[in-house]
Amino acid sequence: MRQLLDRLYLAAGWLSAICFMMIALMVTAQLIGRVVDMSMSFLGMVPYGFIVEGLAEIAGYLLATASLLALGLALKSASHIRITLVLGALGPKPRWYFELFAIAVSAAFAIYMTLRMGLLAYDSWVYNEVSFGLVPVPLAYPQAAMTLGLLVFSIALIDELVITFTTGKPSFVAAEDAIALGKEG
Repeated sequence: MRQLLDRLYLAAGWLSAICFMMIALMVTAQLIGRVVDMSMSFLGMVPYGFIVEGLAEIAGYLLATASLLALGLALKSASHIRITLVLGALGPKPRWYFELFAIAVSAAFAIYMTLRMGLLAYDSWVYNEVSFGLVPVPLAYPQAAMTLGLLVFSIALIDELVITFTTGKPSFVAAEDAIALGKEG
């Protein structure tokens, strides 16, 4: 089961990276188009007028999707920002309770957000909602992708809750300690 969960987090991380690469490719294409147009104008030629239709809108959907898909992997690899000032002052048992509480509240909120985003995607699918930009994007697709990212994050938080409850320490604390000691980077 552990291997399956770790593969899920890694796959979501790769999907996130692919979304970022797609953003970079679209922006690069737009930039090259502008350079070619400026060069044509400079040479007295009629500019081609190359544009990537709906670039800002599609890039926004990809950015939101990439951000949510990366949450599970970021949690498991200790890439999230955590304020540990209070935790450092606590003993082992109170710290365990505090960690359990924080992870449980986070998991409950993530599950709620997953359900709400899933319902939003379903409504968009049923009512054939599209974006109002230059390119009419069916909203159900980016919303479903964001729901997937939230689902993976919810699973990661539940996984951490179980690990913390059974071992007394979240798995990401070992990664944080390794980073603090300079052993991982």
